[in-house]
Amino acid sequence: MEIDNSAPAPATVVPAPGGGYLEDAKRVAIEIRNALGIGDSYAITDVAPVVLTAIAFAVLFVQPFIGLTKDWWNSPEAGHGLLLAPVSVWLAWRSGIRAGAAPNRPLGIAVLLVAVVVRSAAGLAAELFSMRASMMMAIVGLTIYGYGLRQVLHWWLPFVLGSLSIPLPELVTQAMALPLQFRASKMGAALLHWRNVPMRLDGNVIRLPGHELFVTEACSGLRSLTALLSVGVLMSAMVLRTPLARILLVLMAVPIAIVVNGVRVFLTGFLVYFVDPALGQGFMHITEGWLLFLVSMSLLGVLAWIELFAENKYEAWKHPALTEVVEDA
Repeated sequence: MEIDNSAPAPATVVPAPGGGYLEDAKRVAIEIRNALGIGDSYAITDVAPVVLTAIAFAVLFVQPFIGLTKDWWNSPEAGHGLLLAPVSVWLAWRSGIRAGAAPNRPLGIAVLLVAVVVRSAAGLAAELFSMRASMMMAIVGLTIYGYGLRQVLHWWLPFVLGSLSIPLPELVTQAMALPLQFRASKMGAALLHWRNVPMRLDGNVIRLPGHELFVTEACSGLRSLTALLSVGVLMSAMVLRTPLARILLVLMAVPIAIVVNGVRVFLTGFLVYFVDPALGQGFMHITEGWLLFLVSMSLLGVLAWIELFAENKYEAWKHPALTEVVEDA
């Protein structure tokens, strides 16, 4: 009997159905790529700049963004940002990328460099508004770099709403609040005098028999003014067509907010004097403010409807032939 001392042949490994783990991973990657609409020519060299840009943006602006979200949640003056920021993102997504968008690399890089310089200087000076504004400037620069300046104009509404979600500097708000306090006090006192309510106005204090009304910074109407301006911008873009009508509607938000806030001071004094002093503070006072803000929005909506009616009449006068064709159809 002969003994075969040669080594046994290696066993043949039969791959698992589907090609094994590596083939499964490749198949999953292809499915993800197809779901995202990425072509076969898309390589790691194409996604690397996007990833690096996202990392650099996060490193530069994560601190101001976190501080901004905290202000949106905690500060009554900045609370409208909780609504404006998601709405601006949704509007940009709904509008999409304009047809024929072409990148403008030199201008985009220039805007990005300015944003980085402003961010660095604001960080050294601990100036929050400039730091947060540089974040919006960087987003504009990235848009120009990737899709051109016309894309920024295409997204003008999301960018305006995003900018309005950034709270103004405290120095500016204090400078604006004091005149608004005096204006509301004078208007409320005039209305109380018109209703024969005995009162005396001392600065921003309305003195009633046995009671004093302090028109504080919170009652200046600055909160409702900033929120109403944001609503005016959104409403003008959604309803109106001409730039003149849009600008007029936004500007009208200012006197509406001032007048309604003066009416709020009058109603507070009226209710305190004739009904119950408890109505001048607490839950009822806050509810009164919310109700009057709804009145302000309604007045702004009425103005928008009037301007839309005027726009339609002007178009009918300017293009009578087109109007007749539409009516015949």
